[in-house]
Amino acid sequence: MILGIGTDLCDIRRIEKTLTRHGDRFIQRLFADIEQTKANRRQNPASSYAQSFAAKEACSKALGTGFRQGVFWRDMVVHNLPTGQPYMKLTGGALARLEKLTPAGMQAFVHISQTDEYPMANAVVIIEAVPTDTPVQRA
Repeated sequence: MILGIGTDLCDIRRIEKTLTRHGDRFIQRLFADIEQTKANRRQNPASSYAQSFAAKEACSKALGTGFRQGVFWRDMVVHNLPTGQPYMKLTGGALARLEKLTPAGMQAFVHISQTDEYPMANAVVIIEAVPTDTPVQRA
């Protein structure tokens, strides 16, 4: 069962300008340590930050709140499976909202698809609920 869908498009050049202007203050406000580490390993960190930015925006839309009702940027963190596949881990207000959306007897998964082609980054988030007794395979 699909609980929510969100999408966002982010201009990488905008993130580059923000990083130049606000640097660490911007990074610390929006991105978890794992996202920072991943971005800083790339040749153009702004591309990675833009993808995570878009994923957080898309997730807030899929939750149906935007960045209101206790949902904050750092409540949504992009992680990667060993295969490289991204997924979103929620905490705080975002997790509370997800729990409200998830029907009894079901568990929710936050799926992400991300891409970038300079100067744009894109993310799509789908929140899926499956019965708790359904085995879920993660590669």
